[in-house]
Amino acid sequence: MRISQLSEKTGVSPRSIRHYEKKKLLTATRLDNDYREFDESAVERIRTIQIYLGLGLTTDEIEQVLNCKDNYPQAEIDEYCGEMLEAYEKKLAEINRQMNTLAVVQQRLEKQIGQMKEKRVRQDSMCYSAVTSDMGE
Repeated sequence: MRISQLSEKTGVSPRSIRHYEKKKLLTATRLDNDYREFDESAVERIRTIQIYLGLGLTTDEIEQVLNCKDNYPQAEIDEYCGEMLEAYEKKLAEINRQMNTLAVVQQRLEKQIGQMKEKRVRQDSMCYSAVTSDMGE
């Protein structure tokens, strides 16, 4: 199938498909007219790439994972693949660092918002007092 057909089947842009090919995540044969020709396995391959991208892996990390999957029999993939394990562990550590950073930012924002709301309530209260005292005079 041509790149436009692959794009239609997967929902991935032709530009992304060309990028995956350039990064060696996907292979195509070239026709005499220099068009790319993909086989049906490219559909599943792109879906797999999209899953890994969704997990936050880079294309270099995905290449490692896919090479691992390509080099082991299906029965052994679930048992052990050191390259996949290492990539997953690195990504998990990175995500944990990001979550810790975000938790600190969240706490600071919550504190700042709380302080700002308290200040606004005090100001509103002072304005109300000023208005009611002006009315009483």
